[in-house]
Amino acid sequence: MTTNQSDDVKHYDAVIVGGTPGGIMAGIAIAREKRTAIILERSAFIGGLPANGLGATDIGTRGATRGLFTEFTDRVKQHYVDTYGADSPQVADCSDGYHFEPQVAEKILHNMIGEQGDYLTVLTMRQFDAEPDNAITDGKTLTQIKITNRETGDAEYYSAKVFIDATYEGDLAAAAGAPYMLGREGKDEYNEPCAGKLYKRWRAEPDPYYSTGQGDNAIQSYNYRLTLTTDKSNTTKIEKPPTYNREEYVSLVEDVVTGNNAGPPDPMEFDGIGRITNMVTLPNHKVDANNQHAAFISTDLPEENWPYPTASWDWRDRFAQRLREYILGLFYFAQNDPDLPEDFREKCNRWGLASDEYQENGNFPRQAYVREGRRIKGDYLFTAHDALTKRGSKEHSTSITASHYALDSHAVLKREPNRPHLDGFFGYPSKVYSVPYGVMVPLEVENLLTPVPASATHIGFSTLRMEPCWMALGQAAGVAVCVSLDDGTTVGEVNIREVQRRLLDAGAVLSYYADAKPGDEHYEALQFFALRGFLGDSYEANLDAQASAEDIQNWTAWAGINNTDDLQGTRGEVLDMIYAQVNGLPDEQLADIFAG
Repeated sequence: MTTNQSDDVKHYDAVIVGGTPGGIMAGIAIAREKRTAIILERSAFIGGLPANGLGATDIGTRGATRGLFTEFTDRVKQHYVDTYGADSPQVADCSDGYHFEPQVAEKILHNMIGEQGDYLTVLTMRQFDAEPDNAITDGKTLTQIKITNRETGDAEYYSAKVFIDATYEGDLAAAAGAPYMLGREGKDEYNEPCAGKLYKRWRAEPDPYYSTGQGDNAIQSYNYRLTLTTDKSNTTKIEKPPTYNREEYVSLVEDVVTGNNAGPPDPMEFDGIGRITNMVTLPNHKVDANNQHAAFISTDLPEENWPYPTASWDWRDRFAQRLREYILGLFYFAQNDPDLPEDFREKCNRWGLASDEYQENGNFPRQAYVREGRRIKGDYLFTAHDALTKRGSKEHSTSITASHYALDSHAVLKREPNRPHLDGFFGYPSKVYSVPYGVMVPLEVENLLTPVPASATHIGFSTLRMEPCWMALGQAAGVAVCVSLDDGTTVGEVNIREVQRRLLDAGAVLSYYADAKPGDEHYEALQFFALRGFLGDSYEANLDAQASAEDIQNWTAWAGINNTDDLQGTRGEVLDMIYAQVNGLPDEQLADIFAG
């Protein structure tokens, strides 16, 4: 950190580093409140993973995460309706907007940005290097950042009242002095399922002999989410990459011949090219091709990415090229190696890269899937237990979004002899949960939010890291910036109830109910009390049901209300009546009421 400042500085209300969906949603939320923001993106393209192959949205319960994320999916669906017709196969394959082609995601994100006018600026080819001299501070306040214009090589300086780190790597927060975490916590640290060193067959229990639960510095593997197709009119053949090394892939031969796997896989998914990649249907005869979880060798490249979170961009670029050539080599091997069965090769050769995607990049995604970088230490540490057991708890009363995905991490080591699977690979069921505001409030820096490199253990981060959740956290960060600027507070001391009110007005979900959604009558009261445990663990609000005497007795006792004579009606109506009595109370008094 340094106090040296440049005189040639561009000023904004908020500076956002990272043109990821989280960063974009933060910028849109700020712009919609008539504040100025700028997004600085290192590459030539915005959109992160959804614009680079991750077209099968990772969300366990649709409707759990809304707000700007739902606006995005609604626009996806409308694009396919407008382009192909409501009854078209493209609309069916877009799955209500949750499945989309990368170019469509990029187009929609550009449209959403463009609608903000002069309030939101986006500059690409702007590189932030995670070095202290590039984060100019005054005590714990970040005042300016230094960016390199990759087209000219010039240094550029940007200042803001508040900064947002929306990078997958957590570069800005680290340079500004925020502490961070890397690697895996041990089983004994937080008693989380799947923590530490872990071996388990896919969809099976952990192997007790090899799984020690020991913590380490391992980083889960990255890959690219390829956009593949069998449409011969839109297919680019996969050629042998210049660094092709057959020995890296030869173990696949025995797996194919013997049927060896780390399954149990779905037999239909595991046929042909499905043995090395998991595919989800997208519109226009395309698929989102991810790592095959039941395989010992697939598109992930474990171990080699461990330095990535804290490495220089030169190193990261070399790794990204290595990862690209490794994946292309794997597909080339599967399609061409004579030691593989002919029928297997024939099935694999039906597939190629979609020719109309990433045309300036050889039809290959531009962004590697950085599943986990630095995890910034914040006011709240999200663990597996937050996704399993804390619904309606006091800790979640500051929720800024609900979300849902399994605890999910990819391998940290390559294939080892006689192991049931790759170390670190797991999927573990979670519940729909709420995310406390403190996960994006870093320690040691007062005017910075980190909605993407959030504060979580390795296991906790394994569910937070999904793009719908990142979009919602980005939106919440943008709203929090505006509330803090309106009130003259730091983002760490922001009026969280006002942040929550504005998020609810923008269609967000703070606590999920299957039978209630934003815009419904009584919804604000429902959300307020749900976050304070009034409705217990149920995901059914039953707002239209008659409030029972027990409901009224419990709710008024919890809210400290003595006069219950007029409290009758439906559950929703009664919640609204109680809400009217406590909503105007100062935060200190509410804290006393709900302290238990």
